[in-house]
Amino acid sequence: MKSVDIMESSDKSKKQTGKKKVMIFANNDIWLFKLRKEIIVSFLDNGYEVIISSPKGDFVQKMVDWGCTFYETQVDRRGTNPKQDFKLLVSYIKLINKVKPDVVLTYTIKPNLYGGLACRLTNTPCINNITGLGSGFSKSPMLKLFLTTLYKVSLKKSACVFFQNTQDMEDLTKRKIVQGPTKLIPGSGVNLEEYGMKDFPKEEDASFIFIGRIMKDKGIDQYLEAAKIIKQMHPNTMFRIVGFVEETQSHYNDLIKNYEDEGIISFLGYQANVKPFIENAHCIIQASHGGEGLSNVLLETAATGRVLIASNIPGCKETIDEGRNGFIFEKKNTNDLVDKIEKFISLPYIEKQMYGMYSRKKIENEFNREIVVSAYLKAVKTIVRG
Repeated sequence: MKSVDIMESSDKSKKQTGKKKVMIFANNDIWLFKLRKEIIVSFLDNGYEVIISSPKGDFVQKMVDWGCTFYETQVDRRGTNPKQDFKLLVSYIKLINKVKPDVVLTYTIKPNLYGGLACRLTNTPCINNITGLGSGFSKSPMLKLFLTTLYKVSLKKSACVFFQNTQDMEDLTKRKIVQGPTKLIPGSGVNLEEYGMKDFPKEEDASFIFIGRIMKDKGIDQYLEAAKIIKQMHPNTMFRIVGFVEETQSHYNDLIKNYEDEGIISFLGYQANVKPFIENAHCIIQASHGGEGLSNVLLETAATGRVLIASNIPGCKETIDEGRNGFIFEKKNTNDLVDKIEKFISLPYIEKQMYGMYSRKKIENEFNREIVVSAYLKAVKTIVRG
């Protein structure tokens, strides 16, 4: 399914009547567009009416042009204000009662929790997608207890819960937080045409890249520390950072500037299109501490034919076959990360190329986005017919 041609469909079907309604709750229009566009268009192409609800952003009009209907909802991704969260729940309930969808799809933590609860209260079929449990599960016991209880209440009547990694699925089902039907899917998958295999960068000193939000839980400290150690041993290696500093962790602005002033890293800031930076790197490093569903940046980088180094956590380790397309290190362990970087650097250039080719094959075999699209179509058709 091509990412350009598919967008032209569905204008005719928009005017038809009596179509089944699929509503989607998301916390961000950008990632809804970038990671779910094939799913959305597949519903439109199969004659469903698609209603999306998220904060309003630059990508909303694109989805409306395909034939979607849009309702704006305010979702504070990282906020912990109970009043704001209650408002979100109420807005979801009102929207469901107004639209009367045949099925609701939810993505990310707050849409899963409050969208799932709204569906339960309105007796509306819901398919949740656990895109990672987030850092809340690894923080204070009280917060973990609150989230556990809320997940259990919100997902109790879900028609199906999609998981992106085995450990999250086992954790929530064994503890009976999720008791209904479940399905394991390969994350968001990768559009293999959009992320094509690229020639491996020329034989030169190793180039590494970090892509993501700059915050403690994403392992930025380990990346910076490892870069400093490696640069002392291999001065010509390159360490780049693409991403933005989270507002709540603004102290990283000064820290990164210091590292850049010392010539240890190159900070490129937020980039709307990360493809050129992936293509220019030999290897990506993802040092997350936890909370990943299945890392999209690792999937997309692997599809491009690059080597992966990532922490040994659910959502990252699934993308790596140790010693074939990359290396796994113990989370929060800078010394282990340095060891894995050294292993990559010591590989002959031809082996580095082979690692990159293996990455691409692994994505083709296990993480094609068409697998995810098919899973959603099948689940929705089963629910609507039922």
